[in-house]
Amino acid sequence: MLALIQRVSEAAVRVDGEVVGQIGPGLLALVGIEPGDDEARTERMADRLLAYRVFADEAGRMNRSLAQTGGGLLLVSQFTLAADTRSGNRPGFSTAAPPEEAERTFGRLVAACRARHGGVETGQFGAHMVVSLVNDGPVTFLLRA
Repeated sequence: MLALIQRVSEAAVRVDGEVVGQIGPGLLALVGIEPGDDEARTERMADRLLAYRVFADEAGRMNRSLAQTGGGLLLVSQFTLAADTRSGNRPGFSTAAPPEEAERTFGRLVAACRARHGGVETGQFGAHMVVSLVNDGPVTFLLRA
């Protein structure tokens, strides 16, 4: 499981012109599900998303987590993140989980995050989504669970 996280001042996801998920200050997480991502990896990713220290403390250092700041978390499933890009000029998707498995796993991640933190929003699995964000920093990290 991969999550490309971005510290944002705001982010939103639209499907067919309608907002389906929106946050103010917090984290946007683009999530790629790989075959075999089990419950343990899902729980670990939920823990990391909420505990990863990317927000400034009083001294201006990245020393505070989403759990500490109470910011929003916008989770967006993105199968292209799990693509194999090691060779050629076209991505391969055999390294991404099949849609049914990915949807179940993504749903478990959303539930795990919501059980631990308020203000969790999502995109719409499998839909063509338009994601807008204002990256604060810019601050972007790739997490693996």
